[in-house]
Amino acid sequence: MPPSDAGHEPYAGPTPPQMAPDAGVVFIGRIHTPWQRRADCPRNVLRAREAGGTAILELDPIYRPGLHRLEAFSHVIVLYWMDEAERDVMVQYPRHAEGPRGVFSIRSPARPNPIAFSVAAIIAIEAEHGLVEVEQLDCRNGTPLIDIKPYFSTIDSVPDARIP
Repeated sequence: MPPSDAGHEPYAGPTPPQMAPDAGVVFIGRIHTPWQRRADCPRNVLRAREAGGTAILELDPIYRPGLHRLEAFSHVIVLYWMDEAERDVMVQYPRHAEGPRGVFSIRSPARPNPIAFSVAAIIAIEAEHGLVEVEQLDCRNGTPLIDIKPYFSTIDSVPDARIP
């Protein structure tokens, strides 16, 4: 185990669920990217966009009517399920930071609920086929899609947010 941080011993082992899940998630489609394996994926969305290309959000037929009027927006928030991520790690040692970090202080997909999100520009929409082309995303091909929400710069942007 790596050394502790500031005299605190981080919890290093798997964390069993404390209770049964109280909700379910419905996948509305899949995300298509050039990366076939988890190991091939970029570490974050910025690296994914540096690699170039776009991602395709493909909605299942029942959810396609939900795309009505999405073309009015320039950007969307994409929520996706990192289905191959570990779900039992509470403390990690990220490469970009010194010392251990709790899962809720980093954006790793390894977390109790492996939900990822990205804000992405809309490139094109084919609503009748359930396709939304967006800027590249940092997930493997076939990643389950949880939701698409319109991005509002007036409420979703926090220019003076503090980060370490």
